[in-house]
Amino acid sequence: MPLKPFLIQDFELKGRLITLLGLGRFGGGVAAVRYLAAQGAQITVIDGKDEASLTDSLQQLESLSQVKYQLGSETHELPKTDLLVVNPAIPPCHPLLKNAEELQIPVTSEMELFWQLNPARVIGVTGSNGKSTTTAMIHAIMQASGARCWLGGNIGISLLPVVDQIQPDDWVILELSSFQLEALNRIQASPQIGVVTNFSPNHLDWHQTVEHYRESKQTIFRWQTQNDFSILNADEGELQNWSAAGKVVRYGAAPDTQLDLLIKGEAFELTKQNYTILPHLNVPGMHNRMNAAAAIAACTCASVEVAAIQVGLKNFEGLPHRLQFVGEFLERRFYNDSLATTPESAICALDAFKDCPIILLAGGSDKKVDLTDFATQILKHSKATALMGETGPVLSELMYNLKERSDVNSSTVISPQQTSFEAAFDWAIRQSGPGDVILLSPGCASYGWFSSFVERGERFVKLFFELNARMRDSTE
Repeated sequence: MPLKPFLIQDFELKGRLITLLGLGRFGGGVAAVRYLAAQGAQITVIDGKDEASLTDSLQQLESLSQVKYQLGSETHELPKTDLLVVNPAIPPCHPLLKNAEELQIPVTSEMELFWQLNPARVIGVTGSNGKSTTTAMIHAIMQASGARCWLGGNIGISLLPVVDQIQPDDWVILELSSFQLEALNRIQASPQIGVVTNFSPNHLDWHQTVEHYRESKQTIFRWQTQNDFSILNADEGELQNWSAAGKVVRYGAAPDTQLDLLIKGEAFELTKQNYTILPHLNVPGMHNRMNAAAAIAACTCASVEVAAIQVGLKNFEGLPHRLQFVGEFLERRFYNDSLATTPESAICALDAFKDCPIILLAGGSDKKVDLTDFATQILKHSKATALMGETGPVLSELMYNLKERSDVNSSTVISPQQTSFEAAFDWAIRQSGPGDVILLSPGCASYGWFSSFVERGERFVKLFFELNARMRDSTE
């Protein structure tokens, strides 16, 4: 029996008992609680993390008297409730979801609530890699065009608190994770313009199978109409077999040169004669040119003029934690790519600096994906690699095994397993020389050592500035 979807038009929230499962630390849970409280609901928040771990989120809710909490322990039975609101990180196998299914209690999420209340047109972006940057590029272009637009979703911004300010003629640009799309499938929702940057196995600790991960991602097109747009990366073989109800638009590298990107689709065809000239980008790497091509395709479908596309991309400075230039120290350049939580993202980062000696910080928590290609590219591109976290030993074994093969010639220095992030950072400094790039691009999630990729990236930046401070102190 499937989970019962929640349709907001059929449900009066005032006075209802509502349970929120997973408050989290990224704002979506807080936004959902505040919205539900404003509607007059009585709310119980359940989270396996303790109060100390959720301090920032709890402080934002301390003025709400109608909220009760069950924190720091696991429970297998729901309290008496009329509705269950689920954080995207809660896996489908969670016992309270099974409980809701048995009791036929309707289930929703922050994204489903927003979607049903949002009056505006939506550009949605998903993919295993590149979705955050592509989403931000689209938003930058839409801003340059003068359109009234809103940025949110998995990029870390909940739009639920401002949904009453959004107008029908606005554009909402959402980064959509597989978790959020799985939820949107319950209410049969897809964006008017959907973008898929690429596809590779990811989050298998949550989805359990590649098939379930794929089905969740395909929600971005599943409920479109024939008047909507389905934008796909033509260079991704997997995506060529995806079905779409909307007008299919494909973007990719032109056959004659990687620097001349083409976009072709049933709705329009952009060729060398009328294609927007891709401006110089402030973010490095061929993968970012592909992200820009996806953004151009989406904005062209939204009838944005060429001049605005050029201005928006030219002014785009990149995202924090995504190939973010932190600074230079003793002729070494430091880049924070903590948002690279998949092997494919980290491989793109290595490729972006392929002409430079790279000292890499890699590894983290295990999402049960194959790291062989990542290990191969580390050996190919890095001068030295500091191995961290749960996947550190896995990467180490893979790299040493690959080094023993006759077809692999690598002088990469492989660190012992690092016991802390600070130790990994210091080891990387010791291996570096003038002209090197010191790159945090872990290729794995942050959990275990950090609460999020944001905390991990901020720690890297903090250590860099402490390094500079130590140098100043030693010369005074």
